[in-house]
Amino acid sequence: MRLPGKKKPVVEQRSLEEVFSDEESPLLRYAFGLLGRRELAEEVVQDAFLKLHEHWDEVEIPRAWLFRCVRNFSFNILRKSKRETLDEAAGEQESMGERPDEELGKMEAVGMIQMLVSEMEGRDQTMVRMKYFQGLKYQEIADQLEMSVGNVGYRLHHLLKDLGERLRKSGISHF
Repeated sequence: MRLPGKKKPVVEQRSLEEVFSDEESPLLRYAFGLLGRRELAEEVVQDAFLKLHEHWDEVEIPRAWLFRCVRNFSFNILRKSKRETLDEAAGEQESMGERPDEELGKMEAVGMIQMLVSEMEGRDQTMVRMKYFQGLKYQEIADQLEMSVGNVGYRLHHLLKDLGERLRKSGISHF
């Protein structure tokens, strides 16, 4: 219900094709981070776009709607997979001390981190990937990017601080 005098927010209108072109790759990375399997990630993203097509006229913010849809579909797959292998996994989970909801939370955090890193500017994204995905030292990063070691450390510190803040805003408070 809208109050008198209040206008509905103006939402940028894009075509489904434009949304698909812009969002397919980030959604695939996010789904892959959650599921760990490329073929499942592709299936989930395809299902999300099909569902968006069905509800196109109702959806105001397609990007957020798609990410939520991919998250929910991925969690459904993970839950189904957990039920199918419950007897096998029960002993392993007890020995590891992790509950399924904690494991799902960690998987969601990993997917969100990968998505947020993919949204960084080129050089920043490269620095984060070199340090935390490839395990390079500051000196190696500095040499490859032609920067000073101090600048690499400074940039990474601020990038991680910003990444942590964005994770908290998305509801992920610890990892």
